[in-house]
Amino acid sequence: MSRSPQPRPATPDYQHRELSLFSLYRVLQAGVLVTLTFGPVAALAPKPGHETQLAIVSIFYLVASMALFVMARRARNLTPPTIIGICIDVLVASLVAHAAPSATAGVALMLLFHVGASSLLLSLRAALGIAVLAGAGLSAAFLWTLLVEQQTPRPFAELMMFTVSYLAIAALTHQLRNQMRATEALAEQRGADAVRLAEVNELIIRRMRTGVLLVDREAQISLANEAAMLLLGEGAAGTRNLAEAAPELALRLSEWLRNGLANDTPLRLGSDQFEVVPRFARLLANSDNTLIFLDDTSLVSRRAESLTLAAMGRFSASLAHEIRNPLAAISYAAQLLEESRELPDVDRRMVQIILQQCMRTNTIVESVLGLARRERATAEHIELVAFLRNFIEEFRQSVPDETDNISLAVSQPLVSALVDSRHLHQVLTAMVQNARRHGHMPGQPARITLHAYRLDETPVIDVIDRGPGIPESVVPQLFRPFFTTSEHGTGLGLYIARELCRANGASLDYVPLPGGGCCFRITMPGQHSLLPA
Repeated sequence: MSRSPQPRPATPDYQHRELSLFSLYRVLQAGVLVTLTFGPVAALAPKPGHETQLAIVSIFYLVASMALFVMARRARNLTPPTIIGICIDVLVASLVAHAAPSATAGVALMLLFHVGASSLLLSLRAALGIAVLAGAGLSAAFLWTLLVEQQTPRPFAELMMFTVSYLAIAALTHQLRNQMRATEALAEQRGADAVRLAEVNELIIRRMRTGVLLVDREAQISLANEAAMLLLGEGAAGTRNLAEAAPELALRLSEWLRNGLANDTPLRLGSDQFEVVPRFARLLANSDNTLIFLDDTSLVSRRAESLTLAAMGRFSASLAHEIRNPLAAISYAAQLLEESRELPDVDRRMVQIILQQCMRTNTIVESVLGLARRERATAEHIELVAFLRNFIEEFRQSVPDETDNISLAVSQPLVSALVDSRHLHQVLTAMVQNARRHGHMPGQPARITLHAYRLDETPVIDVIDRGPGIPESVVPQLFRPFFTTSEHGTGLGLYIARELCRANGASLDYVPLPGGGCCFRITMPGQHSLLPA
């Protein structure tokens, strides 16, 4: 199986610049040579031995240098134009040294720069080969003048010194080139690491829970992460003035700048009234920019509440197991006592009270155990309309109260959802029991409606009653554990119902009704919500 050729790595831009500058220097050098050959300064220089040859070589070198400059600007691989150019340089230097023997030393020194420049762009072997070629070119001109033209050229020792210099400058320049390339590669790597680190820092600051603001001396917001904009609320959108976005925060900043004392009193920011503790710090020691850190205390409160509930759940679960055994014994003894024929009616009423309280206590124990267990949801596709019909029939059979009215309202014939049927049954039972207890006017039976429909392609169940509704002051605490307005309630029904909904990827929300009564809405995942789009 043949292997496809690997693409050549792209030549760095700085190497293109080096070759372009080298080619531009060659054009300048050719122009100087033409000026010395045809210009007015030609009369001041010694007369060359071969004027025609020098003139032809000068014109050829100027044209060739311009062509090499254009080739260097367009070349992708730098090796061919570099080798072609240095070979032309050696050829021209040898011909000029033959045509004007008095200029041999200057030509040799000029060629020394060309050998060093080519070593920056070629490998060590190619650079040494170019140095040998340059020495060979000058040697050829020396031998031609000595043997063919029978003239005495410059000393042979000078020729050998230039050849050794070519080899030395090629080797040293190549080592310098390797160090330069290593330094450039290290600089590029450090630059890439710095850019990557800056991106990571920006992502961390943007996504961190703590709000971060950068404010200048004029109290103008220079930078702000997502958490800060969320805490500042809609008032901060479209403005960079801290006094307009958060007046209290701007006042707290001015106080800190004036006296340097931190105030840990929480502030309420935004339309949602987040409780925030601001912290201030100078960006630099002598900088006028200030960093403001906004710590949302509600996160800490929720974390503390979660830890408290977890500890309470474990303790309550162990305590509930200990309560159930004596509770079962009390309930069993009361049932046996109630079956006695000799029991007076007054005592029988007391026994009924004992049984009722035993049932209530057992309900509390079951709620606490359910809160502690937190069983994992096993979602399945169910058809809500048929499920609600079966639920209503079962509920009517288990609660034979003819005064309460529970009905089903359907907008679509089929409404499918992805949810655990056991959890949904438990949530609906809690909602209906809550509606029977609180959702009716004094002296009137409860009227409860279960409404199944789709809201923006999302399956929804509304549990609606026609009671007095819920006061606005109570709404924020509805789903808090152990919060109840009833003397006989546990305060765990709505909390457990919401937790069961969350375990299924659903939500339970209170929706006020304008015409009286209240509505608890269960929004569930759709039938294909887990499938890829």
